[in-house]
Amino acid sequence: MTETEKERVKATAAASVGAGVGGAGGASVGVLELAAAQGTVTGLTAGLAIGVGALAGALLGLAGYSAYRRLMKARD
Repeated sequence: MTETEKERVKATAAASVGAGVGGAGGASVGVLELAAAQGTVTGLTAGLAIGVGALAGALLGLAGYSAYRRLMKARD
């Protein structure tokens, strides 16, 4: 496996972990939304909260991994 492939695998793993964590956070918000709802379109808003949380987590995971790579390159 080349270095480029290893970096891609690491970036994908970081995004996956971030999406999982963000999805869990979004699910928590979605469940709270469902519990507090008063007959509105709750399934849609809960789904949107979960999706937005997963997307935000993935982006933060990639940003964190990019910062980590820059720090490691600067250290070398």
